[in-house]
Amino acid sequence: MAKYLLLKHYRGAPAAVNDVPMDQWAPEEVSAHIAYMNDFAARLEKTGEFVDGQALAPEGTWVRYDGEGRPPVTDGPFAETKDLIAGWMVIDVDSYERAVELAGELSAAPGAGGKPIHEWLEVRPFLAAPPTITECLGHG
Repeated sequence: MAKYLLLKHYRGAPAAVNDVPMDQWAPEEVSAHIAYMNDFAARLEKTGEFVDGQALAPEGTWVRYDGEGRPPVTDGPFAETKDLIAGWMVIDVDSYERAVELAGELSAAPGAGGKPIHEWLEVRPFLAAPPTITECLGHG
C-alpha cells in the first residue's frame, strides 16, 4: 500500500467545470457537498483506504524563524498571490492508478445547482523513505 495526499485548492489549480465559489452556494448545496465528502470518506474507511482528511479555512499565515531571541516573522496570506489549500485527504491504496481513480471520483462532488464541481485535485505521493542527499541535490 502507498499513501497519497489529495489536495483541494481554493485557487492555483485550473478552473473547475462548475466554478462557482462555495460562498455563493445555497445552504442545501453546501450540505450536499459535505454529505458527499463524508460518504466518500466512509466508503474508503470500509475498504481500509482512508487515512485522514480535513477541510481548511481560507485564512492562514506564513511563519518563519528570524533569529535567536526574535519573534517569528509572519506574512499574509494574500489570496491574490498565494496558493491556498482548501482541504486534504490522505488515502492508502495499492497503486498510483487507484489514487488517480479516487481523486477523479472525489472531484465530482456536487457544487452549485447540485451539479458536480469537476474540480482539479492534486495527487501527491508520500515519500516511502527520506530522500537521499543525491536526490536532494537533483542528481537522482
